[in-house]
This record gives sequence, C-alpha cells and structure tokens, in this order.
Amino acid sequence: MTDSQGASLRLADIAAAVGGTVQGDGERRVSSIAPLDRAGAGQLSFLALPKYVPLLADSQAEAVLVSPEFKDAPGRCAHRIVVAKPQEAILALLPLMYRQPVRPFVGVHPTAVVDPSATIDADVCIEAFCVVGAGARIGRGAWIGAQCVIGDGAQLGADVRLHPQVTLYPRVVLGDRTAIHSGSRIGSDGFGYVFRDGAHQKIPHVGGCVIGRDVEIGANCAIDRGSIDDTVIGDGTKIDNLVHIAHNVRIGRLCLLTAQAGIAGSARLGDGVVMAGQSGISGHVTVGDKVTLTARTAVISDIPAGETWGGYPARPHREQMRSFAALAKLPDWMKRVERALRDASPSREDETP
Repeated sequence: MTDSQGASLRLADIAAAVGGTVQGDGERRVSSIAPLDRAGAGQLSFLALPKYVPLLADSQAEAVLVSPEFKDAPGRCAHRIVVAKPQEAILALLPLMYRQPVRPFVGVHPTAVVDPSATIDADVCIEAFCVVGAGARIGRGAWIGAQCVIGDGAQLGADVRLHPQVTLYPRVVLGDRTAIHSGSRIGSDGFGYVFRDGAHQKIPHVGGCVIGRDVEIGANCAIDRGSIDDTVIGDGTKIDNLVHIAHNVRIGRLCLLTAQAGIAGSARLGDGVVMAGQSGISGHVTVGDKVTLTARTAVISDIPAGETWGGYPARPHREQMRSFAALAKLPDWMKRVERALRDASPSREDETP
C-alpha cells in the first residue's frame, strides 16, 4: 500500500508541473498514482509503451499521462495529460503526491554507542543501538538507521543515508549523498588465500573501500575491501540488491549493476557499464566504458568500450543471437542429414555378395 499525502492535485496543475497539456477536464483532481490495470477513481496512471495500450481500454483511472503518439488511443478515460516522457513526469510528481521519509530526530539516540574520538557533524540523526567506532567521522545531515555499525576510522560524507542494520568495516569511505540499504556489508575482507604447508593461508586485507558520491547500494550486498589497493565505486553508480563486489575491483561512474551480479577480484569497469541480472565478471578482466552485459552473461576476457555482450562465455550480442538462431534450426538439420544418409546408403539388393 502506498503512503499518499492525501492532498489532491488538479490536472491543470499537474500539466503545468510536468510541461504537458490537458485533454479533458483540467479541474479534475487526483490524489495518488497507480498502474493502468489497477487504477481507480481519484488516481492518476501513465502510458508510455505500446505494449500497454490495450490496458487503456478498460482502465478505471481518473486521468492518464500519455506520450503524444497515444493521446488519441481508445479508452474509457477521457481525461489525459499529454507529455513527451510520461515516466519522467511520474518521477517528478511522486514527491508532490507522497510523503517522503523524514528523520525522526536530530542527535544521537541514548542507546547508541559512540566512541569519544568520533566526529559527528551538525544535523546528524543516529538511531537506536548504533555503534560508531574510534576516529570515525559522520558528515552533516547524515541519517544512520537503527542497529548500524560504523567501524573505526570510517568516513561518511554529507547527507549519507544508512538504512537499518548496515555494517561499515573500519576505514570505509562514503561520498556525499550515498545511500545504503539494510543488510549490506561494506569493507569486509576479500576472498584471498594461498595454499601453503597443506592448508589455505589467509591473505591479509589492508586496503580500503571507497564509495563515491551519489551512489546507491541495495539490500544485502557485499563489497570487499582491497587486499593492498582500495576497492573503488565511482560517483553516481547504482547497485541493486544481492550484488557481490570482490577485493580490488574498480568500478567507474554512473554504472548500473542489477540483482545477483558478481564481480571477481581486481576487475576493472569503465564508466556507464550496465550489468543485467546474474551476470558475472572474472577476475583481472577489463570492461570498457558504456558496455552492456545481458542477463546471465559470463565475462572471461576484456570487452572493448561501447559494445553489448551476452552468453556463456560472453561474446558480442549479435554473434550470440546468430548462434541462438542456428541452434533453433538444429533439429531440422539433423533430420535432413538422417534422410541424406539413409538415401545415400545402398539397399540390400544392391549389395554385392
């Protein structure tokens, strides 16, 4: 269930806010947003993709944001706001129509444990049962959710948001406005061992973990610290839930890593890389700027900038698609070969005694 502010907005005001035009009654009001197939009276929906046009026919929405090509699409809802990019318009409207999370207080909860040598800047909220280690610094306006652990010497920039039960190991660095969701662990030791004297000897991890500005990390992610060098996540990168990033990895700016992606040690990713779900990158591999990896791609060698790769092992996407097309024809080709072999084989009557 969504958390609406309860205040309704006129369609004319919405159109002005998103740079659109009203078709129908601009005095109509909406107070919440819902998908086309679930919207009802008093709710606003949107239509941006051709595949959802059939849903407009029976939608009970009070009004619909539509792109220009769908402004006259048939549907029972006569009240529409025509805007170039409906999805972006919805993003602009959400803060106007829904309550945004608000810090419960400014200060340190009495149950939190903060080392005397830690530095806490102004306007910080540290909720119940948090632990802040020696020499740590928390920047202005940060919001630290309940039961978070901030290790010795960790450095948090301004307006950082840690949701409940996030752990930052010692000396982790977070840039301004970075957000980390519940259950994520940042800066733990990487998986590094040397087999010696009949046992796996652990490699000490003395490097750091540096997260840039405006990064968002989903729930239950694990990002290892470096063994000697730092693990680095570039500014503006967004990481989905359940992603693992190993030691010494360096990820560029504005990357997108979706659920269950994994990056092995010392891999390098350029700016703007997109990793779809369950894709993986082997250790010591370099992936160029603006590369896209399709779902379940396994990268075992370097990839040049600007390309789309997929498959296991990874290869250029067009090449992969041609292979899939050829594979689909394989049963027919097998039948043809069997017929050809049968036709070519001599009959018993033709066999020489």
